Amino acid sequence: MHFHHTYLTQIFENIQDGIIIMNQEREILLMNPSAHKLTGWLLHDPVPYCSFCQNRTLEPGEDKCYLISREEVPYFLSDMPTYNGNKINVEMSTAIISQDEASDQKEYLLVLRDQSVKEKEKEVELSKLMIQKLIEAKETEHKRLGQELHDGVGQSLYSISIALQAIESRIKDDSLQNYIDDVRKELENVMSDVKAYSHQLRPQSLDRLGLHAAVKSLITMLEQSTPAINIDYNTNIDERMPAMVEINLYRVIQEATHNITKYADASHVTIQVMDHPHKIELHIEDDGKGFDQNLAKNQGLGLHHMEERMEQVGGTFSIQSIPGKGTTITASVPKGEDFQ
Repeated sequence: MHFHHTYLTQIFENIQDGIIIMNQEREILLMNPSAHKLTGWLLHDPVPYCSFCQNRTLEPGEDKCYLISREEVPYFLSDMPTYNGNKINVEMSTAIISQDEASDQKEYLLVLRDQSVKEKEKEVELSKLMIQKLIEAKETEHKRLGQELHDGVGQSLYSISIALQAIESRIKDDSLQNYIDDVRKELENVMSDVKAYSHQLRPQSLDRLGLHAAVKSLITMLEQSTPAINIDYNTNIDERMPAMVEINLYRVIQEATHNITKYADASHVTIQVMDHPHKIELHIEDDGKGFDQNLAKNQGLGLHHMEERMEQVGGTFSIQSIPGKGTTITASVPKGEDFQ
């Protein structure tokens, strides 16, 4: 019995809802810390009437308190006066917890739930939904632009390259030949840039073949552009995952490796994407110079964007870095019912 009493006391003291016990005269007999914090009322204060009860029309003999006047009341919303005279928007419910049959005296349990908390939660959810829609719209546009660069601009440049080769075969003038060679080299550079931009916008391998192929392609490009870095990549996943999971994991890897090649001065990077019973886990570790996490938010490292990406798929994101000792990123995506 002591075990149950201890837990009930803990709940009463720590629950966020305001809990009040009052008598028929509305005198507060007992209240928990949350109720006091919410209202500012004190023991033996009278519980004031809410805005609804202050203004409603009463039936003959009906108690002014809407909650007390009914045998059973669902959760009920109203503005409740607080100690300093302001009003808070609360959800209320009552129940009779004690009744003296001889005197017919009753004691009531009054539960108050601050609606501002729920409203803030709704605002956060709305904000997350807006970010999700923005990310989805951005990915759709990236896919369109990437396709246009690859199929449109890329193919046009390839056609120009073929035409240039045909012209080159007919030229006998050495100085003109050298000039054409320079033009062809510049054209090859532009074609290489267009291919890289197309891949950065949206790798075709991601949509066609999945995350594994896209990451391997990204690593190949990184090792070509930054030969000083060696990247080890390991995964135990050989099946496709939901499209939003794949693109968001890919974007985290893309952002992280971009930071490593641009800022870290690392020689070795390990990337792991592992399938566990209840989650997919991403682990990225480098042996670079690291950074001060307290200063990183204003250094354009995209940490907030990576975190937002993982939030879109209900996942988690954490980063650990110490100056001179490299950086470790860990992200995970839960495998819920809608994962397949």
